[in-house]
Amino acid sequence: MRNAPTILHLDMDAFFASVEQASKPSLRGKAVVVGGIGPRGVVATASYEARVFGVHSAMPTAQARRLAPNAAYLTPRFALYRSISDQVMALLRQLSPLVEPLSLDEAFVDLEAGDAARDEASAREAGARLRADIRAVTGLTGSVGLAASKMLAKIASERAKPDGLVLIEPGTERALLSPMPVRTLPGVGPATGDHLRRAGITTVLDLSEAGEDELVRLLGKAHGHALYAMALARDDRPVVAEREAKSVSVEDTYAVDIHDRLRIGLEVRRLADRCVRRLRGAGLSGRTIVLKVRRYDFSTLTRSETLRGPTDDPTVIREAAARLLDSVDTTGGVRLLGVGVSGLADYTQEDLFAQAAGEPAEETPEEGVPDFGPERPEPAAPEWRAGQDVRHPEYGHGWVQGSGLGRVTVRFETPLSAPGRVRTFRSDEAGLEPADPLPLVAQVEAAVEGETEDGMRG
Repeated sequence: MRNAPTILHLDMDAFFASVEQASKPSLRGKAVVVGGIGPRGVVATASYEARVFGVHSAMPTAQARRLAPNAAYLTPRFALYRSISDQVMALLRQLSPLVEPLSLDEAFVDLEAGDAARDEASAREAGARLRADIRAVTGLTGSVGLAASKMLAKIASERAKPDGLVLIEPGTERALLSPMPVRTLPGVGPATGDHLRRAGITTVLDLSEAGEDELVRLLGKAHGHALYAMALARDDRPVVAEREAKSVSVEDTYAVDIHDRLRIGLEVRRLADRCVRRLRGAGLSGRTIVLKVRRYDFSTLTRSETLRGPTDDPTVIREAAARLLDSVDTTGGVRLLGVGVSGLADYTQEDLFAQAAGEPAEETPEEGVPDFGPERPEPAAPEWRAGQDVRHPEYGHGWVQGSGLGRVTVRFETPLSAPGRVRTFRSDEAGLEPADPLPLVAQVEAAVEGETEDGMRG
């Protein structure tokens, strides 16, 4: 472990919800929930105002609505979140070449590798400057943790939330960790936590006092050794700039259980084609095809088939997924289907198409196949989604507050305006059309250029 707190962990604050609040002035300071808004939707992110009511990520949206019935429930705008994430990651890479993204809104940075920090004072200065740069470029806030290891930097950023900076001084780590619950440590989930609790181990101090041999007996060799080291604040994991994908997959959850076997087969075929498009977009191929089925009773089954070599051929992957489906009992209906490919490689074994019953490889999904999921053709009447950007020739830019019964309600405002007025239209209003999101910060391009120059200073 290092002698200086030169590993930084950034975690953007309630990222998706914060983007929506920054984009929509009327939602600032109010409860916002982003995720699937249908009867089987799941919360992706809740604003801090919504968390007061007990709403949190991964909670069923139906439960969230009971806890916070007056919150704004919005569908995600992933393209916008990804573009803002790219801006944030660019700022991190100005600090160091070693940036390890964990998700769109979270990353580790090795400040030492970029000569951005050498000691406590310079690390704190780098963290404070990063937070200011993020606010200037995106209008959003992020919490920063600084420590001598990845584990402690992540713990520090959690303590910094929201919109703060916490630095853990070298030499104080064990005193800081000792009273914390065992669930604080990475790798200790609910099951491991309950197992340790039954053994009388509830804090990190209890872990260290139990000893390595006892933890190995309780948890197994690998987990026991790792957990004991973490309890002693030992973590030598490096910041890794490139994190290789282990699999590529797609899945859909259906508002109503699918019972028809033909329909299920068509869904699996469509998912296989979507998975292939993702594979090819990433320049990858894979050897193992995986089918995921969640049945009407919430039981989840996975089936896999490993090919002779890696492929990105849609016919091969489609037929493998169909064979896997043949082994699954779907009586009673299914609520979720998924197709994935693992065992990834950056090349394709050309002769694998022979597995496809002599059919030629297809570059695109077959025409005429019904498509029941998100990528279905546009219907004659527009489907307006809560939170969607729209534009009207008379009222300008706005966003959909809600729709139904042949009507759509829109609030007309922009990120840089005051809270706007609400109008209701017929859902087929001729002048109303989808629009691209607007920048959250004025003259964002100029700000990025200026921050680039500042970020290069020694």
